[in-house]
Amino acid sequence: MIEEKLTSQKSGWLMLILMLILIPLTIFWIVKFGGMVKEYPEMIPALVAVIFTLIIELILCAGFFTIEPKTSMVLLLFGKYVGTEKHEGFRWANPFYTKRKISLRSRNFETERLKVNDKKGNPIEISAVVVWQVANTAHAVFEVEHFEEFTHIQSDSALRHLASIYPYDSTEDEPISLRTSMDEISENLQKEIQDRVKEAGIVIKEARINHLAYAPEIAHAMLQRQQAEAIIAARTKIVDGAVGMVEMALRRLNDEKVVELDEERKAAMVSNLLVVLCSDKSATPVVNSGSLY
Repeated sequence: MIEEKLTSQKSGWLMLILMLILIPLTIFWIVKFGGMVKEYPEMIPALVAVIFTLIIELILCAGFFTIEPKTSMVLLLFGKYVGTEKHEGFRWANPFYTKRKISLRSRNFETERLKVNDKKGNPIEISAVVVWQVANTAHAVFEVEHFEEFTHIQSDSALRHLASIYPYDSTEDEPISLRTSMDEISENLQKEIQDRVKEAGIVIKEARINHLAYAPEIAHAMLQRQQAEAIIAARTKIVDGAVGMVEMALRRLNDEKVVELDEERKAAMVSNLLVVLCSDKSATPVVNSGSLY
């Protein structure tokens, strides 16, 4: 595995000043020697040497390059890795270096909207937003073919795997779910993507689910099930509260000696109170003017 080597190339401004001095001076000598060749043929070698010098100077001008903030330049010489330049500004390097610019800024993308089965086999649609950054330029360039495409594909693969090991919704047996445990799911997704792309020198800064839904073919049925579960949960809480209120009423009546009730009257009172408290409609009061018997 090729490790990143930091290098510091020459300031481009110093080389620019040098070229601005040498190139006009060389052109001056070319013009001067060119005018002397007819009278002094022996000046031809000197003219050729000066022309060759100008060509070299023009080739050296190809070594200028700029590096923006949060950007790096990977340098290669005839296919061999020389190093990575991260100093921003106007720089100059060997003109025969092959230069590849790599951004070190944070980047983000949205994965494809995947259709997968959750842990219970229910088809769901899921996608995520991934924030990533190049941390090792040598690994990004030399360990994988196209590190950007590699990151996208591995993120899709990690998301698909994560969706298959958790249920869509939580239950007593499965407290962690895709819908209700977003923080934990996001943390696990970030870790799984990181494990897959670390060889490419990529750091995953954040991975978070941004779309989660049942597949259209079962969405209506699952919505009905969720509504039924919500109704059952609400009714259970209502019944628990009603039983507590009835129990409290009977206890206070007995403790404060307000009225003495036999078991049959207690049963009738409990029945009436539960009907009133558990009904989803307003109760209609009825005055009983006769005896219970």
